[in-house]
Amino acid sequence: MTVKNILCTVFGIVGAAISKLFGGWDAALTTLIIFMAIDYLSGVVVAGVFHKSNKSKSGGLKSTIGWQGICRKGITLAIVLIACRLDLILDTSYVKDAVVIGFCVNELISIVENAGLMGVPMPGAIMKAIDILKNKGDNSDSNRN
Repeated sequence: MTVKNILCTVFGIVGAAISKLFGGWDAALTTLIIFMAIDYLSGVVVAGVFHKSNKSKSGGLKSTIGWQGICRKGITLAIVLIACRLDLILDTSYVKDAVVIGFCVNELISIVENAGLMGVPMPGAIMKAIDILKNKGDNSDSNRN
């Protein structure tokens, strides 16, 4: 057995276990991961290329701030995991959805802010999508009562 096969097997097992913990890998979780990656990368570009980050005094890159961002995203995924497990206990499907939608809106707002710092004009369709997602998240919260 080659090292490549061993690594592929290990990553496959770990990926399957993570997917199982999250109740399966769905479009909402994929979207959240994509939004988180875009937000992080756009934040790095704002600081590293444009030197306009509001997270550091100089507006530039700072490794501790980058690590804090990664830690926040890790905790976000932990909260999604908790929401997923609550759905299992409560025999529902809306807790995880509401949490993921809320975090997607938060990431999207941060991406729009980063784009604004770079001077990118934001299409109205994106702003409308944010409003729709906000309302959808609010409706998911009110449906549980």
